[in-house]
Amino acid sequence: MRYIFNFPDIGEGLEEGTILQWYVVKGQAIKAGQALVNMETDKIVTDIPSPKAGTIVAIYGSVGETIKVGSPLVEIEIEGVFGAEAVAEAKETIKIEPIEESASVIGTMELAGNSAIMAASDEGPSKQKQDDKPVAKVLATPLARAMAKDLSLDINKIIGTGPSGRVTKEDIQNFKPTNQKIDSVQKREQPATVFSTDEVTYEQLSQIRKTIAKNMLNSKQNTAHMTLFEEVEISELIAIRSKFKQSFSDKNAKLTYLPFIVKATVLALKKYRQLNSQLDLENDRMIYKNRYNMAIAIDTPEGLVVPVIKNADTLSILQLAQKISELSDKARDRKLTLEDMKDGTFTLTNYGSIGGIYATPVINYPQAGILGIGRIVTKPVVKNGELAVGNVLPLSLSVDHRIVDGGDASRFINLIMGYLSDPVSMMME
Repeated sequence: MRYIFNFPDIGEGLEEGTILQWYVVKGQAIKAGQALVNMETDKIVTDIPSPKAGTIVAIYGSVGETIKVGSPLVEIEIEGVFGAEAVAEAKETIKIEPIEESASVIGTMELAGNSAIMAASDEGPSKQKQDDKPVAKVLATPLARAMAKDLSLDINKIIGTGPSGRVTKEDIQNFKPTNQKIDSVQKREQPATVFSTDEVTYEQLSQIRKTIAKNMLNSKQNTAHMTLFEEVEISELIAIRSKFKQSFSDKNAKLTYLPFIVKATVLALKKYRQLNSQLDLENDRMIYKNRYNMAIAIDTPEGLVVPVIKNADTLSILQLAQKISELSDKARDRKLTLEDMKDGTFTLTNYGSIGGIYATPVINYPQAGILGIGRIVTKPVVKNGELAVGNVLPLSLSVDHRIVDGGDASRFINLIMGYLSDPVSMMME
């Protein structure tokens, strides 16, 4: 039986993916669950495993090519399957577990239907010379494979130190080929197509950039943006952070101001549920979220990604700091999974970390609001009727004015400011 395996929707409304690397060649025997191809989607880079064992007889798509969900990836010859059994085989839904530590192919994948069956014939895989026999692929993480490719290294010559001898990012960084020294390696996304003239240079859009463009436009077209700007004096918060910074570091947590802001925002969301909701016009109703999943916008070399801290209301400041550090590291190493990215109910964006003061953040549609955090500025303030030197944190709150009235938006941000100016009050809630 010939079996056509189509590119599956691995979650979150995936529409397409770009081929980064093929792990198989025509004529190669494969096992069920074996990695076929490394794909970049709009959220993650992941391996796609084979749902069946057999022999590869056709490969669809080249490195750098974009494949739509539902389009063929490979054709597999499965021996000993005919007739009604073949029809049942094609309809089967298979549960596929992740095969690499950074892969995120999780849950149930719907396979192709009846149209994926081709009648059995005498045609088989093309014969190869002995010298052309496919070489077994070394075990390696997708990031390690991409780094090796960027550096023109033969990954099969690198000794892996990961589980089962798997080649990791650190192995690539530490590898010293003859007459070549690698001091530091960072995975950088390479455009599939680059074309230059004297006047301009054209580069193909990455999946991440295409998704950012689509989502930003979708948000502006489908929400009624309104933005409020405020300033809060946070000298007490600065003192508390300085006091506990070292003790958090001893527990492998980097204490920034963001965990406190997350905590303050969650407490405010509990009192203003319309900020933790979305509008469902198709069914003439509001959807109020009973969980507080805080999405954190993170700047990476490949573009903006927004992982989610699940059930942030149940976490302490220490736990929030640890989770933020974990998600930031995964984002920069391109190891975020679909589970890391979904179900956000409200978003924070910290442009102040790279020097910005004010902005008008674009709502992460279909959420009701997004809070922008600016850079702390030292400036004169009035305290107890006297002029003093203050540490002022600028805040920008964008809301969907269809959901949130101006008065509630002001009360919401004022409550956050109250918590940040008096951090101890957060502990009393």
